Amino acid sequence: MSKKLFIIEDDANILYSLEANFSADGLTVETHEGEEELEEIIDDIIDFRPDYLILDVILPNLDGFEIIKRIKNDAELVELPIFIFSDISDEDSRARTLEIGADYFFPKDEFDTYEFAEKVKKIMANSERLGEDTDDSWNNGDEIMEID
Repeated sequence: MSKKLFIIEDDANILYSLEANFSADGLTVETHEGEEELEEIIDDIIDFRPDYLILDVILPNLDGFEIIKRIKNDAELVELPIFIFSDISDEDSRARTLEIGADYFFPKDEFDTYEFAEKVKKIMANSERLGEDTDDSWNNGDEIMEID
């Protein structure tokens, strides 16, 4: 079964670049531009049952921090690994994303979409190789791996 990835990103260029990159590698990808209501996005995530989530926490109509909190407080979503790819520039906000439950943080100013996608794919492959990921449940995301 193909791995499933849910991406929430308000920059259409980044969103569709990531979608194309991951789809080309055989992942099933659902995208959202972050214009929906919080409840609608959470419902869509539950319905799609992704193996991974990529989230930009700076969105025009939603608070990305609130999305993380809702996911980590939802029994159906708590184990969903969250990759943050964002323009957050201050260390307090970066640390906050990890404290409230995001598993990985990547600043947009340090990576282009291709580099970011390659790092995410490497983490996914390591996770699968270690047997942390199964087709019928979400990875626990507790162990942060060192990625080159």
